Amino acid sequence: MRVMTFSSVDITTDQDGEKSRDKKWPWFGAPVYAAALFAIFYVTVLPSFNSYPKMLYRSEEALHPDEFIGERAMTQLAEFSAIGYKLAGSINNEVHTVNFLLREIQKIKDEARTDLYDIEVEKQYSSGGFFLWGMTMSYTNLSNVVVKISQKTSNNENYVLVNSHYDSEVETPAAGDDGAMVVIMLETLRVISRSEKPLVHPVVFLFNGAEEACMLGAHGFITQHKWAKNCKALVNLDSTGAGGREVLFQTGPNHPWLAKYYQQSVPHPYAQTLAEELFQNNFIPSDTDFRVFRDYGGVPGLDMASVINGYVYHTQYDNYRNVERGTYQSTGENVLPLVWTLANAPELDNPEAHAEGHMVYFDFLGWFMLTYTTSVSVAINIVVSVAALLCIGSSLYMMTLDNGADAPKAVIKRFGVIFLVQTGTALVSCGLTLLVAVFMQGVGLAESWYYGKWMTFGLYFCTLYFAMGLLPAFYIQWTKRKTHMKLDQTIACFMHAHCILLALLCIIMTSMGIRSSYFFMIGIFFYAISVLVQITLKLTVKKSYFVTVHLLCQFLPFLFYTYIAYASLVTFVPMQGRDGPDSSPELLVCLFVIITGIQYAGFTVPIMHKFRKPKIVFSTFGVITIIFIILAATPAGFPFVKEVAPQRYYVLHTQRIFHNLDGSTLQDSGFYIQPVETRTHELDDTTLKNAEPTSWTDATCAAEPYCGLPIYSGRWNDWKDSARWIYSTAPEFPIAIDLTLVSKEAQTPNKLKYDFSLKASDRIMMYIEPYDHVRVANWSMDQTPLIEEHLPPFLIYHVYSQTEDPFDFWMEFEHDESNTEGPFFKLVVVEHFLYHQEYYTDDYKEFLATFPDWTYTTDWFSALESWNF
Repeated sequence: MRVMTFSSVDITTDQDGEKSRDKKWPWFGAPVYAAALFAIFYVTVLPSFNSYPKMLYRSEEALHPDEFIGERAMTQLAEFSAIGYKLAGSINNEVHTVNFLLREIQKIKDEARTDLYDIEVEKQYSSGGFFLWGMTMSYTNLSNVVVKISQKTSNNENYVLVNSHYDSEVETPAAGDDGAMVVIMLETLRVISRSEKPLVHPVVFLFNGAEEACMLGAHGFITQHKWAKNCKALVNLDSTGAGGREVLFQTGPNHPWLAKYYQQSVPHPYAQTLAEELFQNNFIPSDTDFRVFRDYGGVPGLDMASVINGYVYHTQYDNYRNVERGTYQSTGENVLPLVWTLANAPELDNPEAHAEGHMVYFDFLGWFMLTYTTSVSVAINIVVSVAALLCIGSSLYMMTLDNGADAPKAVIKRFGVIFLVQTGTALVSCGLTLLVAVFMQGVGLAESWYYGKWMTFGLYFCTLYFAMGLLPAFYIQWTKRKTHMKLDQTIACFMHAHCILLALLCIIMTSMGIRSSYFFMIGIFFYAISVLVQITLKLTVKKSYFVTVHLLCQFLPFLFYTYIAYASLVTFVPMQGRDGPDSSPELLVCLFVIITGIQYAGFTVPIMHKFRKPKIVFSTFGVITIIFIILAATPAGFPFVKEVAPQRYYVLHTQRIFHNLDGSTLQDSGFYIQPVETRTHELDDTTLKNAEPTSWTDATCAAEPYCGLPIYSGRWNDWKDSARWIYSTAPEFPIAIDLTLVSKEAQTPNKLKYDFSLKASDRIMMYIEPYDHVRVANWSMDQTPLIEEHLPPFLIYHVYSQTEDPFDFWMEFEHDESNTEGPFFKLVVVEHFLYHQEYYTDDYKEFLATFPDWTYTTDWFSALESWNF
């Protein structure tokens, strides 16, 4: 009886004494194989990620009824962008942009099917407050533009809410963030208003006037507008770049039907549960209005944002010219059918009845999308992992029948050793790759990939491939004469071991409730398929076609994982330029490379053992890593490029006045420079050569709340260790801080109430720090930090628009002891002038000019005044 063989080739011996069944391919095939994998990525993944539908023009409108016309949106964006900066509270935002929106909406109304639709338009002004990001928010008279379209034949009171924001950050025309989404909403409204398609539920289009101001506009709408309580589902449209494909990165929560409708209606899907879990675990240094609608209105929804060219985010380069041209048609063709579908969804009438848990969702190269519930995900992950383990067990069993002199026990023992070697290989690969990242950060060469993402290939991908291949190569070389196991079988054992590791990870993550475990499941699934096909071929045609079957089955997962790798770099690399000086961008990017790269490397790298001289081949990857480390130290590895990928700094021309307990006053002025990323040493010998030493910051931190610096958010306080100060002449102010103590009343022998009236700029930060044995008992602002007993100092953020009324507020302080004279607390007021460049002094302009052209300054001026009460 003939024994089954793993290979189709009989065992003979060649002149070199090498078994022909193990005869290796020529060494030069290895680089050809590697190049082929890269070519597959280049001709498949890159075009898929960067492909956009053909733009439709107004001249073609008659041929495309009920379709999104990208050209109209593009033309509108040109006008929107030309308005310039649009900070909440500014004339550009509150008047010029609002007028632009009202004019465009009126055009839509004039052309709408008034026999079919009612269109109501409102300009909302709201005032209120809430607690977010460690800050007590307060706002007065901020604007929104709200439009509701409803079908005359429907009296349904459950609405779909579609939101984007028209305000901007400092010194940016905001074409990408979020003007592109604004004009896409306008065109979506126009197409719906002219269509005869059913619209069971009304749609509310919220053009939000204060998202960049800590999402105040969304809060004003969802807590105060008359239509807010009827909004049952949300489509939130935002941006972290300059257009491009928009990624769905948040759904629900607990409303899986929303993701299902996205899957059914959107022709160009780009959605990943992995992105959602990364976002919700603070890997992305941004937030969206989705949070406010969810937390303060209980509205479930879909959160979508464009991510291309994040380098221009919140800079003057976020202009019309830099918006990806394919954005309009691609995003429009997604948003329009999605809104239509949700507006006709029966679930909208009783959303709570369909709150059935989270969804797992992911697209495949934008070609199609898969969605299923978390419970289904658990079943799929477990079944696939167990099935893969059974397939591997069957493969090992068949190896025991095919090894002549090797007893089954010897085969199992060898596989056990290979499993340990592969486990060690995976750990060494990850560790060595991380070690390179730590080295790059430690020697001051971090972010060499910031502009040239190709640097990540040499620094981290090659390091990963080097270790993934070299250790198994040594093992195979050392043991090849100690076993009768064929080379194909040995290679298969290494991939079996890798699959087992992934299966264990998948099962562990699934048990922890991590929905992104699908990321591992996909690789396990396709590898199990390849093993099953090989077993079937051995049992039927007595041949396995090992390499052919394996590579064919790896084609789709290779595309998927390289697609995610590329998308991760495109999205996250630009973000590292604004993630703060206390972040670890090198480690984060390295981790993305490891997580994505090890998935396919464990199944593609072992094939290179089929070629001669594998140790030399794998050592080449190590040499490439060394070359790229050297490149990082040359101008080729300098991360910042003028206007394309600049290094960011906040620069505030500041005057500070401190009123001491003895009645004396201390006053100074200077430039407060706050780096926004980790390479903070680049300007030490030039622009920052006259900066105060770090001991200056330490001293002010000990004496004043929030270090006596004019911070603009709580996050800036986390960055204070890298803050720099350069003394200068004083700035000029259009409005001076005018704080009036209106009254001081004793509520009890140890409790005092202070009433204040404050006049200042339209952006105010206040720090409140009670003295020892004193606590804030009550105040007129949001009560959250008092109810939750947050530790002082307290940070209050106030914004107002188009009003000359002062900001009136009161606070009650309680001392542990009775009849205490005080002082009770320290109050610091900071006013920020974000859009008043006409008041910049010559000294300030000259200082800003000292920054190199590869930097970008977000600059304004501020005043800080501190009192003791």
